[in-house]
Amino acid sequence: MEFNIQDKVKLIVPLPYLKTSDNMPMLRPPDLVAIDEVGEVISIKTPSTVEIKFRRGSFLIDTDKIEKI
Repeated sequence: MEFNIQDKVKLIVPLPYLKTSDNMPMLRPPDLVAIDEVGEVISIKTPSTVEIKFRRGSFLIDTDKIEKI
């Protein structure tokens, strides 16, 4: 699936960890983002990874783990 900036998305599978989108990325616990929480794509890093802004931060997530809403 192709994603564009400002698309609204949500997770479709639980993640073992979250990777921050900071200049020096850090791994964070997965409970910072709920499965039903809506986030917004703020940048496309690679064809298979996007940066998503959620309520509790911005994270790098693979496109096969999210879906548009």
